Formats: sequence, C-alpha cells, structure tokens
Amino acid sequence: MVKVIIYTGLSLPFDEARELLDSHDDVEVIYKKPIKRGDLGHDIKENPDIIGIIDGVFHQNSSVGHKEILNVIDKGVTVVGSSSMGALRASELDTLGMHGIGYVYEQYATGKVASDDDVAVMLDSETLESLSEPLINMDYVFTNAVSENIITSDEKDELIQIAKSTFYPKRNYSKTLNESNLDDEKKSKLINFIRTSPDIKKEDAKELIKYIAGIVK
Repeated sequence: MVKVIIYTGLSLPFDEARELLDSHDDVEVIYKKPIKRGDLGHDIKENPDIIGIIDGVFHQNSSVGHKEILNVIDKGVTVVGSSSMGALRASELDTLGMHGIGYVYEQYATGKVASDDDVAVMLDSETLESLSEPLINMDYVFTNAVSENIITSDEKDELIQIAKSTFYPKRNYSKTLNESNLDDEKKSKLINFIRTSPDIKKEDAKELIKYIAGIVK
C-alpha cells in the first residue's frame, strides 16, 4: 500500500483533486488543507511515501519551514511541490531533493519571480475559497493578452504595477482594470479574455496530481 498526502483545497478543490487521484486497493490518498508550520512533523507519523505540497499559508500562520521539508526527505519520503507554497519551496529546495512541477515553479526556479507575494491570496479559512487574485495568475493572463494583441506591453506593465502596489488581500482584476488608463473598449476585450483564460495555479496543481498518479501506478 502506497500512502500519499496532498496539501491543497485552495488552488484545487478536494473533489476535483479526487477525480484525478483517489484511494484504491493499492493507494491511500489523504487530502489536507493548506500546509502550515508544524504539519509535516505531525503528519509524518502517518508514514506517507509521497507528499504533495500545493497550497500553504503565508500570513495567517507561520509557513512551512525548509528544515521541516528536508527532515521529511531525509526519511525517504518523496516530496513534490507546485502552484503556490509548493512551487516556492520546491524552487528553494530542488537541489536538495524536492521535486518542482509546473509553470509557477519554473517562474521561481528561473528567478523571474522571487516574492511569495506573487502567489499569495486572501482565503476563507472555512470554505478555502480564494477572496483575491494571485499576482502570478494576473501576470500570466496579461502576458498572453499582449501576445494576442489585446493590450500592449506598456499597458501590461501599467496593469502589473497597479496589481503589485495593491495589498494582496485586495488584489483583483476589477480593481486593477478600474485604476488603469485602458479605454472602455480595451477593458471589455480584456475582461472577456480573462474569463476564458486558464487559472495557472490550478493547472499546475492538476499537473502535480497527475505526476503523483503516474508514480503510484
């Protein structure tokens, strides 16, 4: 029996995660809320073989520490990270045994993104619903909007500057667009583009689940 623990719920809801990987005769999968400091020390007692870190707390509680993750790796547990806290920690520990997956991880690993603010969101602690928009998602969408000639590079820079200057719990597309100098026609086109754009953190979370599913098959 292979035991897997995955910390998610925000980037990828539990029910959607289970559609990609659920417990069966040979695998036990346990989905837990976003990881915080101390969780690994407690959860390692469940003897997991694989740990997937997607979401974690940044400001509500102390975030998961590097030594906590390394201690788990030293015990022979495979640790994989993506999307949010997982991507951040993987980029810091990928040379020490942690595996990184996805776009957000690559952004951190290559130095294009450096701050935890880029993936931070305000969340409802009960429902795990995101109450703000992560900057990494906004940058991804606006970059693609430039490629589609919906906005110019200068307009993207303005939008990102507005988003960066907004405290993360209040960061969202509506506020960012309303404070920009975009005309109404461009705003309308960009809003439609945003509505049809993928949530990159969610896509990365799915990629992590699929990666683990491939290991345990």
